[in-house]
Amino acid sequence: MRLLWQAHSSYMALLCRITCLWVGRTLYKKITFAGMEARIYKSTGSWYVAKGADGVVYKARMKGLFKHDKGITSTNPVAVGDYVDLVIENGDAMISVIHDRRNYIVRESPHGRVKKHIVAANMDQAILVTTVATPRTSQGFMDRFLVTAAAYHIPVILLFNKKDIFREKDIEQYAIYEDMYSEIGYTVRLISATDATDIGMVQEMLAGKTTLLSGHSGVGKSTLINGLLPASHLKTTAVSDWSGKGQHTTTFAEMFDLEDGGSLIDTPGIRELGIVDIEKVELSHYFLEMQPYLQACRFNSCLHLNEPGCAVRAAVDEGKIYPERYISYVTILASMEEKSH
Repeated sequence: MRLLWQAHSSYMALLCRITCLWVGRTLYKKITFAGMEARIYKSTGSWYVAKGADGVVYKARMKGLFKHDKGITSTNPVAVGDYVDLVIENGDAMISVIHDRRNYIVRESPHGRVKKHIVAANMDQAILVTTVATPRTSQGFMDRFLVTAAAYHIPVILLFNKKDIFREKDIEQYAIYEDMYSEIGYTVRLISATDATDIGMVQEMLAGKTTLLSGHSGVGKSTLINGLLPASHLKTTAVSDWSGKGQHTTTFAEMFDLEDGGSLIDTPGIRELGIVDIEKVELSHYFLEMQPYLQACRFNSCLHLNEPGCAVRAAVDEGKIYPERYISYVTILASMEEKSH
């Protein structure tokens, strides 16, 4: 009987120990991982890649409550670069909280009901990869990007790629852009994404910062990233002959860590860039060279078209503002007017 009792006691002690360990591990797991901060590295719309504060990369989904939140006015509640809280149980990661964004950049959504799509969030700077070779980046596209970035206080570097295939007329056009945008206050650089020296120069620009890399399809973004991050091996695609436009090689936005610190956000090639979340009367505030003249206009609501006493128009006439930039302003304003009807 005594032996039987000892055996029973040993069994109960072992069972208790196992139960306590199981409960302890479960509680420990919840305490450790509930609300753990993470950053979004990739978004496909249905799931996300997030890197936790513990350095572990998780495949995460979004809690259903965000999908029904009427306060969210974009097609994607969560964007690459976002800081979030993850709740992890039994190996499943769920996004429970989206932290406030320091800044973000948007483009027009292809969906009619919701006007904007957040390209990326929480960046220190943006690099717009352009070219005056094929496929040539229009000034209108560049200016729309610069306006959008200025609206969210994101510094922009203009990177003109493919210098190795520039013809004489391309060199002349680049010189015009370099003079104009440098005088306005933008950093402008000329590179070849296949040149090791140029890659080194770009790496210095990126060190220690979160940088958005954007541009038309076909301008050489993927080639540039392969030079900056050889391990990424992003697919590159030749320019479409019939349209002169690039074909999309990046399907979803994705962030990569850099060896020298910082991170790089690669975005799908953008064919068109609409202006969203900006009122017509605000547009001139995001043309940097117009800012010194805005307070001198006779009317606070001046759109700088045909209003009397317009200081911006006077500055254009006096050669203080590039006429090409003023034409861009008027063109963007007209497109905003058209969409408001």
